[in-house]
Amino acid sequence: MEREDGRKLTAEAKYERRKIVIRLHKQGKKMPEIVKSTGMCYSAVNGIVNKFKKEGADCIKPKKVGRQYGECRRLTPEQEMEIQRLIQDNRPEQIKMDFMLWTRPAVMALIKDKINLTLPVRTVGEYLMRWGFTPQKPLKRAYEQNSAAVQRWLEEEYPAIATQAKAEGAEIQWMDETSLENTDARGRGYSPKGKTPVSHVPGKRERLNMISTVTNQGKTRWMMMDEPLNSDRLIEFLGALLKDSERKLFVIMDNLGVHHCKPVKEWISERAKQIEAFYLPSYSPELNPDERLNADVKQGIGSRVGARTRERLKSLAKEHMQMLAVNPDRVRKYFQDKRVAYAS
Repeated sequence: MEREDGRKLTAEAKYERRKIVIRLHKQGKKMPEIVKSTGMCYSAVNGIVNKFKKEGADCIKPKKVGRQYGECRRLTPEQEMEIQRLIQDNRPEQIKMDFMLWTRPAVMALIKDKINLTLPVRTVGEYLMRWGFTPQKPLKRAYEQNSAAVQRWLEEEYPAIATQAKAEGAEIQWMDETSLENTDARGRGYSPKGKTPVSHVPGKRERLNMISTVTNQGKTRWMMMDEPLNSDRLIEFLGALLKDSERKLFVIMDNLGVHHCKPVKEWISERAKQIEAFYLPSYSPELNPDERLNADVKQGIGSRVGARTRERLKSLAKEHMQMLAVNPDRVRKYFQDKRVAYAS
């Protein structure tokens, strides 16, 4: 039989040839006969037979060749743990690095700074993937946010509000305001590769303001405004909430100036048996579930044909809010976001 170059065979083909060698050996064939039948060289056949005699049939099974997992890594396990800890516990700027986020170049610079080792950017990416780090869209958080105040809100203040609401039979509503624009096109559209789709928006910008509340039971209330929110409009909205509710209201809002103004506080204090106001930690919009409603409305309007008039913009916003009013399950899903799950 004509000999084949075993180096060019696949692992499975090599395994099949080894099985033939062992089968012939078990049949009592002599070495020259096996060599002739298989087309393999004498040394290869002899090696397979001897290994079979010493280790058994498992020794001839195909094995993974080349570098094994974890071999020849440039970083030691201790160094890997140090880099992971630094990335998890710090933003780049906190350790005096001029990067906004932990990108591959940022991690590459960190390894160079801490370990004095220069790695290719691709190798850094492989390390990050091996550690379970993935590229993600970051959350935005104000520098002015007080993390201790946020922790206190989550662990002490809101649980106390929830307990009080239950004792008094009150309904908790989260309130927020937003601005809607007819030029705010959102979403993605399919198009041939290399040909970016074009979203046509009106040349004249129209703006509409809206104030709304949501509850973790899926209830939502809102009011459209042509002008920015002021104390009169806020009192009008709070009054409408009272008329629409048979229970006492606990309204949780952010620290916008108009929320703290004297007319609003006086109006609320005069109706203390019907309504109370509570305030989120400063610079912490991610704690307000009503922010998810704002994003939902903007996405809904932005995915439609651009409204060329304010009336059309108002009509689209009203249509979307009416849809939410009869879909409490959709509103309840806002509270599944891990940042506001505390309020669910």
